Amino acid sequence: MKRGGGCLKLFGVTLTIVLAVVLVMGGGFWFLGNTIKQQFAGPTPETVAQASLQGLREQNRLSAFAAKFVAVVTSKQSQLGLTAQKTMIMPGSVRYEVDLSKLRQEDVRWDATSKRLTVRLPAVEAMGPDVDLDQVRQYDNGGILLSVTDVGGKLDDANRKAGQQELLRQAQSGPYMRMARDATRRAVERSFAMPLRATGIAADVEVLFPDEANRPTERWDESRRPEDVIANKW
Repeated sequence: MKRGGGCLKLFGVTLTIVLAVVLVMGGGFWFLGNTIKQQFAGPTPETVAQASLQGLREQNRLSAFAAKFVAVVTSKQSQLGLTAQKTMIMPGSVRYEVDLSKLRQEDVRWDATSKRLTVRLPAVEAMGPDVDLDQVRQYDNGGILLSVTDVGGKLDDANRKAGQQELLRQAQSGPYMRMARDATRRAVERSFAMPLRATGIAADVEVLFPDEANRPTERWDESRRPEDVIANKW
């Protein structure tokens, strides 16, 4: 009887060890499977978009469009009963930029229902103008007054100031601002759409400016930081 009891105890201990080994092996396989799943599972639209957002922020400013203009301005001044005038033809170029450092996480939103990623950009700014000094031309009228007084320099200063203002006025007109916004919109859409397509995610990308309506209402999870995306901590 005593010998039989010893066998039962030995069997019980052996069974316990086997169960423990099975549990350990099972836990190991689960951990391995979960790790493999995390390694090979496709990225989510939110993670891809957030990585793209971080990349845009690092560019600081985006210039996707530039245009050239010509300002023709005339200034007059009278002294000693005489009148002098100067006309200046001033060519110049203007860059249209967006300050990407102003982009916030809440400016990029994912709508899972419509599979649409919406990006809200800061306003486009006309920067410059950059005057082409080699192409500036001046014409004057009133030789006597120009030769005996300092009127000529004052007229030049007035024309330079008025010319730069005229170049900016032309650059900020409706047609050119629309072209600048369209070019910027396409550039930013590509910056988000290409990584999404590369990872096999079918999504539409819509870029909006501050004065454009139809804001989406669904927002992505803001608990994830851009630096975690870059470090692959998902």
